[in-house]
Amino acid sequence: MGNLLSSLPKTIHASLGLAILLFLGLFFGNGGFDFDRIFWSWLFRFIHVVVAIMWIGLLWYFNFVQIPNMGKIPDEQKPAIGKVIAPAALFYFRWAAFLTVISGLILSYLNGYAHEAMTLGIGSGGGKNTAIGIGMWLGLYMAFNVWFVIWPNQKRALGIVECEPDIKAKSARTAMLFSRTNTLLSLPMLLSMVAAQNLY
Repeated sequence: MGNLLSSLPKTIHASLGLAILLFLGLFFGNGGFDFDRIFWSWLFRFIHVVVAIMWIGLLWYFNFVQIPNMGKIPDEQKPAIGKVIAPAALFYFRWAAFLTVISGLILSYLNGYAHEAMTLGIGSGGGKNTAIGIGMWLGLYMAFNVWFVIWPNQKRALGIVECEPDIKAKSARTAMLFSRTNTLLSLPMLLSMVAAQNLY
């Protein structure tokens, strides 16, 4: 067991294997499922939740752990964060944001509310469509920030892209402020999506 858990790829493969076994147990224990719209909606909701946990989890890691504690790290140890940990975290962060948006849009299409949600329920009675629409628009804005503001500025701040020291400092601040903006919007975004699923 220690050998399995000491390797992240082995742990992830085992987790995926357990999830597949659980799915097969539910599948055969229920007499099978139809591979219809309901099944695909469930599958994309599962994918959406998994990648959203990765995205928002890393957003909160940056804002609750890394950024507040960078000043406490001795200067000689900071390159470990800037050259190793942050670039790896940002890789998963930006791709999880992308996959969250794509899986969410597919999910909205499969469930037949894509247009109504994107128009915030105007003309369709509001309620659930308004709630999920607010969450979707907040998510799209946050993903835009990740790809077109935070990531380009982080590349300069981390030295992935060479630039002058004053530009590097300005880029670090811009990335931090937009990351904080996404943190600010994360709870309203999550609330509106959960409300759409459970209050209507």
